[in-house]
Amino acid sequence: MRVSAPRLLVDGRLTGPGAVEVSAGRIVAVHDRPVGAAGPDDVQLATGVLVPGLVDLQVNGAFGCDLADAPAHEWQAVARSLPATGVTSWQPTLITAPLERLEQGLAVARAVADAADPSGARMLGVHLEGPFLSPARAGVHDVAQMCDPEPATVTRLLEAGGGLVTMVTLAPERPGGIEAVATLAQAGVCVSVGHSDATADVVAAAADAGARAVTHVFNAQRGLHHREPGVAGRALVDERLAVGLIADLHHVSADVCRLVLTAACGRVVLVTDAMAAAGMPDGDYLLGGQQVHVRRGRPPQRADGTIAGSALLLDQAVRNVVGLGVPVEQALDAASRVPADALRRPDLGRLAPGAVADLLWLSDDLVPLRTWVAGREVWAAARS
Repeated sequence: MRVSAPRLLVDGRLTGPGAVEVSAGRIVAVHDRPVGAAGPDDVQLATGVLVPGLVDLQVNGAFGCDLADAPAHEWQAVARSLPATGVTSWQPTLITAPLERLEQGLAVARAVADAADPSGARMLGVHLEGPFLSPARAGVHDVAQMCDPEPATVTRLLEAGGGLVTMVTLAPERPGGIEAVATLAQAGVCVSVGHSDATADVVAAAADAGARAVTHVFNAQRGLHHREPGVAGRALVDERLAVGLIADLHHVSADVCRLVLTAACGRVVLVTDAMAAAGMPDGDYLLGGQQVHVRRGRPPQRADGTIAGSALLLDQAVRNVVGLGVPVEQALDAASRVPADALRRPDLGRLAPGAVADLLWLSDDLVPLRTWVAGREVWAAARS
């Protein structure tokens, strides 16, 4: 199969016209010129831009589903809905809960992985956002269920995941935190600093031990101060750290989004932190079993006003930051290559020979029109 387009995102640059050649689910060549249709599966796009499929590292739920208590078929329904937003790879995210409940969620993830449904976005693994977090920066997480990352507890969760724990958000200042970072990093897990009251020096020590990301920068963490940079300040200057950003313009203001995207250019990971309300009308939804209210023009909130995840979808996050003046190629890179690299998946998030053929056709105003996962079309916009 060959897909030709007037513009393509290649190596972080918009180029074109050109074409991507696909065989057995992988990209075998990227041409710097249009390639005429030679076979029945070849596609010639007359408008828009062809880009890698988007990668979302933080999805608590969406389309009415709260992953924390959902059965496998509801996880699969979310995966089948995500390609309409341009997402071809995702990390289901489980927030702080009793260990037994986290183990149940990981068992569901294993069932989803075993089913290997090819009709939706690819599940990369599970992001555990807790329970090793700071009560001082709890956000919507249940303080009563937070705990220190003792070796036995870390091992218990890794074993429950059966190799599917790909990311863990933790507060490295907790007793045993730096040691846990090293253990998780050695197991191949992407450790992300978040829900943390750590000083910048402690965050640096976590990076020394193998941490390589910061979760939803500026939210639920020690903020930036001119004498103590905190988690957020260290995130902006430490080249080892990918910087998660919820660009719904509620969690982080427009000006601070611009600051993050400028200071950490090339390291910013656009994430949704989506909960069940994403892709749904206003109403009442669940996040980790907690009641959350969604009203027009406001982020999801608990009854006490605490922001609880987001209703953001990743294609909208891209359009939001482009609307702030960020170059289109930087915005798209932050939603594809950079998150893939954070998980050390060089086979994802790029149009390059050898990469998995996850492709997204966007309109000129960056609205998804057609999505392929491993070279197989999984979604297309309705045609008149």
